Amino acid sequence: MFGEETGLGRSTVSTAKNDRSKTVTLRDVAQVAGVSLSTASKALNGRADVRPETRRRVEEAADRLAFRPNAAAQLLPSGRTGTVGLITSDLEGRFSIPILMGAEDAAGAGKMSVFLCDAREDTIRERYHLEALLSRRVDGIIVVGSRTDPRPSLGRDLPVPLVYVYAPSDSPDDLSLVPDNVGAGRLAVEHLLSTGRRRLAHIAGDPTYAAARDRVEGVTSALAEHGLGLAGGHQPVYGAWSEAWGRTALRAVLEADPDIDAVIAGSDQIARGVLDALRELGRRVPQDVAVVSFDNWEILATGSVPQLTSVDMRFESLGRQAAQRLFAAFDGTQEVGTLTQPCRLVVRGSSVEGA
Repeated sequence: MFGEETGLGRSTVSTAKNDRSKTVTLRDVAQVAGVSLSTASKALNGRADVRPETRRRVEEAADRLAFRPNAAAQLLPSGRTGTVGLITSDLEGRFSIPILMGAEDAAGAGKMSVFLCDAREDTIRERYHLEALLSRRVDGIIVVGSRTDPRPSLGRDLPVPLVYVYAPSDSPDDLSLVPDNVGAGRLAVEHLLSTGRRRLAHIAGDPTYAAARDRVEGVTSALAEHGLGLAGGHQPVYGAWSEAWGRTALRAVLEADPDIDAVIAGSDQIARGVLDALRELGRRVPQDVAVVSFDNWEILATGSVPQLTSVDMRFESLGRQAAQRLFAAFDGTQEVGTLTQPCRLVVRGSSVEGA
């Protein structure tokens, strides 16, 4: 009997006539709906090869009988466990937590469990976590990096599908999902130009990071398309991902060109230092100098005065896409290559007065 109903399992319901529990099975649902057992299973599993009116009839029967699928039983025929591993080198959770949330959202509430493993940017620890996850028979693995530079592949001969997020694999045979940092730089420029700013400075982050270099590329190429360059003919200034660097660099930039009317900061942390220095120097934001940054780290962006206009990397969306690609791989559709996701600009008071 159980073997016939592993697709959806059993449910327990109390009747109005007595207090005893009655086991409601998929067969009961099929009988009430007037369909075969296999059709009832397909309808409740969301299969496309079921007519809409039949699906509706089966769903109504399931609701009337208070039938609830057994999630574990649903997975048995496919050999899946309903678990996914997430290996991260993002110690602070800045990237991994929203990516994790997006992955869980893609699966639906309670339909997937995620094992979170911290590799601490240690290849030996990462390999240990990989083997531990495989021993737990996870259905797939998401690998999250702390920077957008290519990282070594974990290999193609693994028994489960892998998706690399934020830090792409260096192998074209793997699937990687990354934000468009070049496009992010362009978004920042286009926004500032649309508000009438023309004398832009760019205080960038650490030049050893691909994200910093890509954002600079986007900024300079967007300005060039409008026949402009950075204010005073200056080059972008690179430094650390810190508020201290933002304060120091802003003072140097203004000493070189006091007429700057906008600053593109390489990250929200840098922007916070820029805002501090502008306030200390008596420059109003955004009236005198507009500020735009990257990452849209909400705790920093909304806690600033004024709040920061920032380019959002859309980490939750990356997580959802990663989970969806894993689900597709479970069904035999395996993608490879690096897929770049567009970013979005979140406008706040640091670039538009009253926003």
